Amino acid sequence: MSSPVIGAQLYTLREFCKTIPDVAKTLAKVAKIGYPAVQISGFGPVDPKEVAKVLNDTGLDCCATHVGWPRFLNELDAVIEEHRMWNCWHPAIGGLPGEYFSVDGLKKFIDELGPIAENLAAAGMDFSYHNHNHELMRYGEKTWLEMLYQQASPKILKAEIDTYWITAGGGDPAAWVRNLFGRQPLLHLKDMALVMPGREQRFAEIGEGNLNWQAILQAAREVGVQYMLVEQDNCYGRDPFESLAISYRNLKNMGA
Repeated sequence: MSSPVIGAQLYTLREFCKTIPDVAKTLAKVAKIGYPAVQISGFGPVDPKEVAKVLNDTGLDCCATHVGWPRFLNELDAVIEEHRMWNCWHPAIGGLPGEYFSVDGLKKFIDELGPIAENLAAAGMDFSYHNHNHELMRYGEKTWLEMLYQQASPKILKAEIDTYWITAGGGDPAAWVRNLFGRQPLLHLKDMALVMPGREQRFAEIGEGNLNWQAILQAAREVGVQYMLVEQDNCYGRDPFESLAISYRNLKNMGA
């Protein structure tokens, strides 16, 4: 039972990734924190070749990405070529347009995904789906996310469970990780804190909120997660680099 690699989801640092000089400074800081890997997401209109150079210069592994679904549909050859440049074999999407969130929309997505996943597999890549909380809406006896993983073959669809959003949707992150055994190269680590007044749910640094991290990390090891990606959508005025550093230190202290 091997431990997953800890990576930084760069959407956390999206405001610092608008240009190639910004990306270079950002990745150097991420590497200095101690992260060995990153997930590319939220970049500005930068040249993929220049990104490849920065990755090489910093020694960071681009373990995954988030790419918009329209690009998979309409620019798949370019997407594959970019991932080859980055030595990245785990492209993913951060979510789907609203038209897909119905029983019919679910079928449409799976039908569209089939040939895309086939072409990705031919290039040595897989395809993962990242959830939010709305995928846990129920359609009859099951949630949309349950139906997705039951109806789509593991050969064409992998899971990128997000611990915060599963919790926000009323689910148990550790249980979701275990239930998707064998199809999770990626796992998104996000904590949730409750803030008064108003009992507001907020994103938090890993270990600074209320999620059961020992259960989540144990589940990730059991099912063979390859990369655990730290993300914080909102740092509420704290320097996002500091937030990523706190999360990294806390995970190391937890034995991750």
